[in-house]
Amino acid sequence: MNNYLVHLIFKKNIKMRSSISCKLLVLSVFLLALSPLVKAGFAPSQKMGDPPIVGRWDITIDKSGRQVPSWLEVVHSGTNTLVGRFVGEGGSARPISKVNFNDGNMSFSIPHQWEAGDKDLLIQATLIGNDSLSGTLTSSDGQTYNWSAVRAPLLKRDKAPVWGTPIKLFNGKDLKGWHTEGEKENQWQAVNGILKSPHSGENIMTDKTFKDFKLHIEFRLPAGSNSGVYLRGRYEVQIEDNYGMEPAVDYISAVYGFLIPNQNAAKPAGEWQTYDITLVGRLVTVIFNGKEVICKQNIPGITGGALNSREGEPGPILLQGDHGPIEFRNIMITPAK
Repeated sequence: MNNYLVHLIFKKNIKMRSSISCKLLVLSVFLLALSPLVKAGFAPSQKMGDPPIVGRWDITIDKSGRQVPSWLEVVHSGTNTLVGRFVGEGGSARPISKVNFNDGNMSFSIPHQWEAGDKDLLIQATLIGNDSLSGTLTSSDGQTYNWSAVRAPLLKRDKAPVWGTPIKLFNGKDLKGWHTEGEKENQWQAVNGILKSPHSGENIMTDKTFKDFKLHIEFRLPAGSNSGVYLRGRYEVQIEDNYGMEPAVDYISAVYGFLIPNQNAAKPAGEWQTYDITLVGRLVTVIFNGKEVICKQNIPGITGGALNSREGEPGPILLQGDHGPIEFRNIMITPAK
């Protein structure tokens, strides 16, 4: 090879290395800027050019010293309008027709749902930095409460879970390993291998908390009754007497207010029915009476009646006992290692 060709090849290699180095430098700077968010389990809040209010927010409302969980999502609709969804202390995710945002201040109103009173809920807040909100909520009965919020975590998992040893959550003999929220009399009973709530009263939850898991649970409810299984105490898989009805976002086997099952696999009231639920991060799969009705769907946020809004933390299995009689048995959980 002559000296001229050697010179051309050397010069081309230098340019390629320089170009690659430059790109790697830019990428490194970008990743360095993101690293605090990535380490915390958060992602950039918006697409390029979006207002900083866009995203999902985990809210805690201070109701006279009682900490009430709530949730907010703000998204773009078209070029200039912001819309969203809001989950209050109870009920489902409700649409927000318009979110006002200007100079770091946000406001919107929504019709009341299950709250007492007949006025719209009025919500306003101020953005603090890029990942916190502080504001007030005026309820449908005219009471005003302070609230704060943080940007909701993504809960993405880098790899598939390795499952551990199955754990029997209910021993069939007593309520060991379970406790109620404590505001009312505990109506739950352990009778002949069945965990039963003969009438409306307290919700009950496991003493242990869990992150990612596979849950097997069997339930039976009388005609017209209603209950639910809360995953990590925050995401309700609905239980209701909806035999023969079309699937809906608030009917049996739905993730309440968010995810509609692809079919209604319910049996008539009075028969034993089965949930096999897998939760990994936000991805949920629900097998109902042997049929996969929800497959690896993303749960956007907490549902009404959640224990708290701290989505990044492990949480208990919570069973709803304040909506009518319900019975459970054969409750097994397989946590991820």
